Amino acid sequence: MQAYMKQPCGAAAAARAFALCAAREDLPRPGTRSNGSSPEHAATMPFTIISAEHQVAGFAIATIGWILSSISMGLVEWRLWCMDDPSFFPTGYACVGMWRVCMYRHHTNISTAKLCHRYTYYDDFLPLDIRISQHLMLLASILGLAGKAYSIKALWNMHLGILHKRKAYCSFVVSGTLNMIAGLCILSAVLLNYYSITTLQGIAFPPSFQLPFKPDTQETGSAAVVSSLGAVLKLLSGFFLFYRFSPGIRVHPEIIET
Repeated sequence: MQAYMKQPCGAAAAARAFALCAAREDLPRPGTRSNGSSPEHAATMPFTIISAEHQVAGFAIATIGWILSSISMGLVEWRLWCMDDPSFFPTGYACVGMWRVCMYRHHTNISTAKLCHRYTYYDDFLPLDIRISQHLMLLASILGLAGKAYSIKALWNMHLGILHKRKAYCSFVVSGTLNMIAGLCILSAVLLNYYSITTLQGIAFPPSFQLPFKPDTQETGSAAVVSSLGAVLKLLSGFFLFYRFSPGIRVHPEIIET
């Protein structure tokens, strides 16, 4: 009778031991990495990107501003000169840019000839405002690239989950500061160009250019408008990049140590 009673107890103990071992097999063993990602880890990665939506918007705005400012730097339509008096120089108009000047001569009523001359910072005839504007636009382009690099690094590290919230915010602050300084540089170049036009300042071009010291009339070209738009976008991106993360949001997921 005693042997008969011990047998079910032994079978029950064996069943419990088997169930315990099966449960332990489902858990990850020490020193090994689980095959699938945990639900918490899977939910953390997209949650990190959503928490930085203002920074992503700031990065996109800064990129558009950098493209516009870079394009405007190569355009020639910064100043539009109109020559109507044919006494000394052929009639037509000229576009004065940062790095070249283009003349458009009216040969006939339906045809116009275009002739461009390039110049550099080392040319003696360039006025001080153009020299300063050249440096400002180049500096803005370099600062814009540096700001983009900081933003890309911070966003990528947040996506990988290897950067803490405080470090990520500091990187975005640096990026926003660089972009805002770049926007101020571009805006300063635009204001210098506008001041030169409103005060009717001339340029002593070489005689081979066949351009007067001052035109009959001059006005702001389309390149200054494009550059102004790029400067505004640069300044606006800084406010988005300065935006703080929401409190209590964890930027990095938990990592299972091996």
